[in-house]
Amino acid sequence: MLHLRVLCPAERSEQVRQLLLDAPGVAHLTVLPGVAVRPPGDVLEATLTRECADDVLDALTKLGVDRSGGITLEAIDTVLSDSADAAEAAVPGDPADAVIWDELIARTGDDSRLTISFLAFLSIACLLAAIGAITNSPVTVVGAMVLGPEFGPLAALAVGVVLRRRDLIRRGANALLIGFPVAMVITALVWLVFHLTGLLADLRLDNLSQVDFIYKVGPFSLIIALLAGAAGMLSLTSAKSSALVGVFISVTTVPAAAFAIVAAVEASWDQALSSVVQLLVNLVGIVLAAALVLWLSPSARKHRMVGRRLSGG
Repeated sequence: MLHLRVLCPAERSEQVRQLLLDAPGVAHLTVLPGVAVRPPGDVLEATLTRECADDVLDALTKLGVDRSGGITLEAIDTVLSDSADAAEAAVPGDPADAVIWDELIARTGDDSRLTISFLAFLSIACLLAAIGAITNSPVTVVGAMVLGPEFGPLAALAVGVVLRRRDLIRRGANALLIGFPVAMVITALVWLVFHLTGLLADLRLDNLSQVDFIYKVGPFSLIIALLAGAAGMLSLTSAKSSALVGVFISVTTVPAAAFAIVAAVEASWDQALSSVVQLLVNLVGIVLAAALVLWLSPSARKHRMVGRRLSGG
C-alpha cells in the first residue's frame, strides 16, 4: 500500500476529494481544510493500492494539482485495516506487477545524475575491479560490480527511449559518457603510481584464469546483459530493489572498463580491445532489454503520454 498526500487550492479540494472517493483502490481518505500554508490550501491524505496509483496520479495532474499545489507518494510497510484489504480486492491485478510511471521517472532521473558522489563511486569501483583483476581475485571484482552506480543511467536511457523523454536520455548519456572516461583516467593515473612504487613488479596479464570473464567476449556476454537488463527494470517497476544486487553482480561493465585501462597501460592491446567490446556489449544489452520490458508493459502505450506531460519538468 501507498500513502498519498495532496496539497491543493481550496477551490480544487472538492474535485480532488471526489476523485479519491471514486477511485476503487483508495482507503482512509482524510481532508484537512485550510491547513496548508505554502502554498495556501487544503491537504488531503489517503491510503491507496499500487495498482490504482498510476491512474490516480494521472487524474490529479490533469486537474493541475501538481502545478498549483503538490503531490507526494510514499510506500507503507504495514497496514492493518479491513478497508485497506477491501481496496486491494477492489482493484484487479497484483501490487508487485503495477508500474507507477511517475515514480519510475523520478527514480531513474535521480539515479542518473552526474554528481561528485556518482563519479567517486564509479572511480572507486573501477579501481577495485582493476586490483581484483590483476590479483586474480574474483571476490574483489564482484565487490566492484556491486559498488558500481552505472545501472541508474542505463535505466534512465531505457525509460527515456520508451517514454520519449529527451531529458532522461540526455542525463543518462551524460553520466555514462563523462563518468566512465573520468573513472578510467583516474584508474590509469593510480595504476602509474602503482608502477612507480613497485607494487606491480610481478605484474602478469597472461595468468588471470579466475577473472578472464572480464575481457573474454562471447555469445553469453550479450545473453547475460539482456537478462540482467530485464531483471533490473523488473526490479525497479515492481519495487523489489533487493533484486538489483543480482543485476549488479551479473554484468561486467565496471570490470571491463577498468581492465581496458590496465591492459592499455601495460600495452596489452588485444585484451584492452576485448575489454572495450565487453563493456559496449553489456551497456547496449542492458539498455535494450530494460527498454523492451517497459515497452511490453500492459500500460506502456497509455502512459507514454506521461513522458510528454512531464517533459518540461
